[in-house]
This record gives sequence, C-alpha cells and structure tokens, in this order.
Amino acid sequence: MARKVLIKDTTREERMRIVQEALSWGDDCDGVSGMSSGVDEMYQPYIDGELELAECNRRGAATTYIKSDRDRPSTGSCVMGV
Repeated sequence: MARKVLIKDTTREERMRIVQEALSWGDDCDGVSGMSSGVDEMYQPYIDGELELAECNRRGAATTYIKSDRDRPSTGSCVMGV
C-alpha cells in the first residue's frame, strides 16, 4: 500500500517527518543533514499545508533547470552544447 503524503491525509507533524526522512542522508553520513537552506524552504509550503508535495517537487525541478540553463556557458551556435 502506498504511503499517504497528501495534505488531506496528514498532519503538519507527519508532513515534517516525511520531508525530513526523504531528505536525510542516512546514518552513514555523520552530522550531515539533507536539509539545506534552499531545499528545506522548497518544501515549506507542503509542511504548512499550502501545496502538495508533488507540486513542490515540480517547482523545485523547474527552478533547478532554469537556473542551470541560464548559468551554462555559451557553446556558440550549437543547440546541443557539443
């Protein structure tokens, strides 16, 4: 059975735990947390019950793509960058 992650099916505390578990690096990385300033802010609307988790992920993916594309060095007229 799939894990419940929809806002309507979870409490704020459960959503916080879902995000923390999903972003954790596990026990192999002592003192390292998956929660960094940009990443945890990305999921705050989900924790607050404003946006579903899938929407936060879509927004984060779009932001990453746009940022990395903008920061890519020019490759001349080649569209593929090769």
